[in-house]
Amino acid sequence: MDLFSLSWTALRTAVADLPDEDFEQPSGCTGWLVRDLVCHLVIDAQDILITLATPADAEPTVDAVTYWHLVDTPTGEDPLDALIPRLAAAYGEPRLLKFHFDDVGSAAGRAAGLADPAALVSTRDEVLTVGDYLSAYVLEATLHHLDLIAHLPSTTEPPAETLAAARASLERIAGTPFPAGLSDRTTLLVGTGRRPPTDAETTALGALAGRLPLILG
Repeated sequence: MDLFSLSWTALRTAVADLPDEDFEQPSGCTGWLVRDLVCHLVIDAQDILITLATPADAEPTVDAVTYWHLVDTPTGEDPLDALIPRLAAAYGEPRLLKFHFDDVGSAAGRAAGLADPAALVSTRDEVLTVGDYLSAYVLEATLHHLDLIAHLPSTTEPPAETLAAARASLERIAGTPFPAGLSDRTTLLVGTGRRPPTDAETTALGALAGRLPLILG
């Protein structure tokens, strides 16, 4: 719960601190500008609110690790992915998009802080505890924080604690640790295909390199 708050607050702060001109820069999500990514984060915040307000009375079907599925490399044909750039452009001004994310994002953060970690909720036709759901979202928030700053080197990095937690989650999803010599940031970027490994990193990864990237869905 604390790690979710830390990762989500850091992400919201990074967006709030962006100058308007940065919204037209590319993000770490292929084909999306920073403004498109922030628009996606608005939907993420709505999803958090919806999930926390959707109690379940069945036994858990997934946990913080099995919540994630490995999927094929995105083709760009997903209708929601195609909608995002049009929706982001409709805001017109970065301040309006920034305001909407701050408004919905802060509500999602407050709802998470008030939620019972042991309560059961439903999302994506699965049931899991609030604690597991928010733990899974640490990985989501941290990866999108890295996406946000991919081409904005002056922007604040995700907190070290959430980078480490996100790496640990990715290793559990992979079923094996990444080489200790790879930093948490590098592990997340290379492991999820946000950038290709260097020759040295490929050597360090060994057999694991052939299983990458791990595309999470």
